[in-house]
Amino acid sequence: MLKNYFFVLLTLLFIPLIANVSAETFDINMPTGSASPDAPYFWQNEKTGEATGDITISVGDTIVWKNGDQAKHTITSGTVEDGPDGIFGGSNFLVPGEFYKFTFTEKGQYPYYCLVHPWMVGIVTVTDGYKIIPNVGKDAGDGLTSFNVDYQFTGIISNPVVNEDQKSITFQVASDPKSIDHNLMLLLPTDLIEGPYIVFVDGEQNLRFEYLADTNVNTIEIELTENTNEITVIGTKIVPEFGVLSLMVLGMAVTSLIVVQKSKNSMKF
Repeated sequence: MLKNYFFVLLTLLFIPLIANVSAETFDINMPTGSASPDAPYFWQNEKTGEATGDITISVGDTIVWKNGDQAKHTITSGTVEDGPDGIFGGSNFLVPGEFYKFTFTEKGQYPYYCLVHPWMVGIVTVTDGYKIIPNVGKDAGDGLTSFNVDYQFTGIISNPVVNEDQKSITFQVASDPKSIDHNLMLLLPTDLIEGPYIVFVDGEQNLRFEYLADTNVNTIEIELTENTNEITVIGTKIVPEFGVLSLMVLGMAVTSLIVVQKSKNSMKF
């Protein structure tokens, strides 16, 4: 009995360590000259190698912002338009050589900027193991209805283009050449595109995919290669032509026309 008690106690103590074993730390540097609005770039993202303050991480990961500039900067959670939101960072200055780090424990999108140099902006996107393609469908219908599409892939899926006539969405693919796993899992909201689906990879129909239907989100798993450049998913219904806001505006316009017409008719008599 005593042995079992100690086993349970040790298990409870090590659960947090086990749960956080896959957490990672990523650096975002502010290079020399980033205080100038004319600087060629303001950030050095060591995760992707890109000169951007935008980064996608998983829940439990940590970002370390390092000031490699000769000027003071702040890491302030929020937006230039709405101001600080107090989630992380603040108004404290990072002098040259200093750093600020923050661990993200909840899924979401977290914009930030520098109070002194408001052109220095970025977004931390925190996922539960999935990456996010934002605003899919904004180029279709009324332009007011869009969706976030989650996906799992060692590379990057980007530049979604909706074709309303074909009822399709085309994505650009950038595989990770270092990975041996090139399988893609796409989570498609049913309000964006309904199944069942036909999949094309680089212009050729692909029959090696699995489709799991659900009420709100359908899942597609597609076998890709390191040379894949483009995928197209064709469904049975695409993002609606009229969003809720457009329908309200259309309804008000129709009502106004009816009132005006009745008013004209009453004046005749």
